[in-house]
Amino acid sequence: MPPSEDPHRLLLAWKLALLRFAVTRDESDRVNVVALAAELDRPDGRRDAGDTLHFFRRTSSRLCAVIGGQRPDAQAMLESFCKQIEEPRLQLAFAAAIGMICPNPASAQPRPKRNPDLFRGLPARRPASL
Repeated sequence: MPPSEDPHRLLLAWKLALLRFAVTRDESDRVNVVALAAELDRPDGRRDAGDTLHFFRRTSSRLCAVIGGQRPDAQAMLESFCKQIEEPRLQLAFAAAIGMICPNPASAQPRPKRNPDLFRGLPARRPASL
């Protein structure tokens, strides 16, 4: 199944393209972000220009302008977008690429307590000999 047919994969590709643009600041990476946004804005993969939405293209152009340093409210917009990323590793990578200090999402959740009886009843290990 091509990524254009699976909206979740296409959305992930768009986020990764934004990450790549944040790292490289290259024009070809910005064009890739815009192309993926246009694909996301097409309902049901239609090619008609009149039947498209504009959310991802508008968001992409704003984020690319912010990443490129062309907007005064850059930090607030980038922090807002970074908080919306669900994948913890992608969120940390994006935060690092834009120079934002982001708390570790994995450490934000409390770790479950270890059960002291977890290994009760199992035989003790014998030392391995080589």
